[in-house]
Amino acid sequence: MPPRGWLLSGWALLPLRAFLAFAFLFAGLQKLANPAFFDPASRASLHAQMVGYISLSTPLRVLLQHLLPYSTTLAWVIALGEVAVGIGMALALWTRVAAIGGLLLSLCLFLAVSFNDAPWYTGADIVFLFAFVPFLVAGSGGVLSLDAWIARRAALEHRLDDPLMVVVPFAEVQRVCGFYKDPKCTAIRNRLCAPAGCPYLEGVRGSLPGGRKPDEIDRRTVVIGGITAAAAAAAGLVVVGGVAGAGRLIGRSSDPAGSPPPTTGTGTGGPTGTALGAAADVPVGAAASFNLASANPTLVAQPTKGQFVAYSAICPHEACTVGWSASSPGIFTCPCHGSVFDVSNGAYISGPAPSGLTTLSVTDSDGELYIT
Repeated sequence: MPPRGWLLSGWALLPLRAFLAFAFLFAGLQKLANPAFFDPASRASLHAQMVGYISLSTPLRVLLQHLLPYSTTLAWVIALGEVAVGIGMALALWTRVAAIGGLLLSLCLFLAVSFNDAPWYTGADIVFLFAFVPFLVAGSGGVLSLDAWIARRAALEHRLDDPLMVVVPFAEVQRVCGFYKDPKCTAIRNRLCAPAGCPYLEGVRGSLPGGRKPDEIDRRTVVIGGITAAAAAAAGLVVVGGVAGAGRLIGRSSDPAGSPPPTTGTGTGGPTGTALGAAADVPVGAAASFNLASANPTLVAQPTKGQFVAYSAICPHEACTVGWSASSPGIFTCPCHGSVFDVSNGAYISGPAPSGLTTLSVTDSDGELYIT
């Protein structure tokens, strides 16, 4: 770090860049290592999560309904996209492009999942969204950065000085340079100096945002950057393939034990709806969870003998699966963010959830429970 390097964006943002790189690489590789995430029949799949998200009142709810048949393709896009963003941030390679990708992923998650977080600042997605904005503005800042290495190489090939940014107080420039007077710059004709800034420090090339057209150095930078990005992508695909293959060898580590497929009663005078399981599995004064491969997780309680109540186990906060514990028999709790609901009626008690659990109609027919 140069003297007072913390005043430069690259050094100031380095801890945040490291965190974002780790978080997105971990998230993407974790998904790739779990084959259940890509299997629509699994309760640990993106498909199952999307079903839960559709039950939430969010801006992307209708879009998710249309994308549901393509959940496997979308799962691959998300996982590979997270890995790509993580690699880009870790290497500071095409940093602004990686920041755009991370920002869009976070924005989609915010609009699809955590839009209803209450209070709004408790949701992580909106924080990740704004965490990428400084990198969209400043890029890598030239610190531990392949973008900076590429820019230096392109400049040296054209016999220009190193473009590395350093901290130089303007007063020091005035003292050493001395090419200023009332307030014109005498080193560069027809340019103003203090307090408008120092044209000498801007260099001979100026900046693209200031209106300069791309030149040979910019084109060379794109070429070198493209080759480097291709090499990083190839190495990333090797890692991705290894992680995905290892995940399939190990097995579906994140997929809960399978449950029998639901059945539907349609006979005349018989029960109608989706068969959950035996009524005996729900003791009096307790509750039980029923997880069917092609249906939302369901909670059934029996407050008094013969009286059954059922709810969707999808938390209205961020679609996590709510559970029941014998140590707290009167409540359902969300393991993700701590929302609490009343067992007797599913009503909201506390936590970030915006409402209570969705009530379902349940019937007991000859010892078998059915929901409609």
